[in-house]
Amino acid sequence: MIPQKDRIKGGLVGLLVGDALGVPYEFHDRLSIPSFDEIEFEPPGNFRRAHSGIPIGTWSDDGAQALILLNTLLECNKFDAAHFAGGLIDWYDKGFMAVSGVVFDVGIQTANAIRELKRGIEPLFAGGKDEYSNGNGALMRVLPLALWHQGSDSELIADAFAQSAVTHGHLRSKLCCAFYCLWARRILQNVENPRENAVETLYQIFPEGTNENIEFETRICPKDAIFDVTGSGYVVNSLRASLWANSHQTYEETVKAAISLGDDTDTTACIAGGIAGIKFGLEAIPNRWRENLRGREIYEPLLEKLLERF
Repeated sequence: MIPQKDRIKGGLVGLLVGDALGVPYEFHDRLSIPSFDEIEFEPPGNFRRAHSGIPIGTWSDDGAQALILLNTLLECNKFDAAHFAGGLIDWYDKGFMAVSGVVFDVGIQTANAIRELKRGIEPLFAGGKDEYSNGNGALMRVLPLALWHQGSDSELIADAFAQSAVTHGHLRSKLCCAFYCLWARRILQNVENPRENAVETLYQIFPEGTNENIEFETRICPKDAIFDVTGSGYVVNSLRASLWANSHQTYEETVKAAISLGDDTDTTACIAGGIAGIKFGLEAIPNRWRENLRGREIYEPLLEKLLERF
């Protein structure tokens, strides 16, 4: 059995590595993505890299915001929306938690919410609430909440909802974040069938007839439905892509499968890679990727502080 601390390390590093691995392949359709054996930090020479000015091994907005969330949890010993919102503003304006302070690839809905925050809107009301505000920007960063949290499932869900609301206020985004956190928690707890257990927990907390139950059952996880798995930036598609990618047997296969879907490759691999890192542990993440991941001076002190809780 993998020790819990190794799973926690794997979760955070797996998120960052998945993000960094996917950065050069972003915006390419799935047909133009290289074969599995060619997907590396440095793409094949004939491949047109996205973000060509960004050094390989660099995480994007996904990793930076995840670290901002972790920093808030560690500094405040709770989820503090105002502290987190301040971190997002500092990232957007000054490169806080970004490798070398360089900000790139900012999501539209997140940028809109940060502008609202800078206008003085209360953090929990800054995120868009309409159905078209369901990008994956809250889901991509939420994993540190599951790694840090020691409260009840209901408290974990409430915090997942709150961190989403700062940039993505629609119930669908909130529920995707909550399910993902429960899924991660069940893996950390070595529960058999963690995905199914997470669904059962959501239905227990949000029984039939509640808005949350209806939204989850009709929009996110309809029973017996068959879906095309895609790499789009829609939060439900990102969650489903992570579920599909995590049917693979190793960390490396999981993140490469996520990237093979094309389009929003860094975020899909970030979301899938965080779960795979928990499943397989830190040592299962290829050493060549861990060694070439930039920003060690940023994430390692946060990870050490996180591990002190356990």
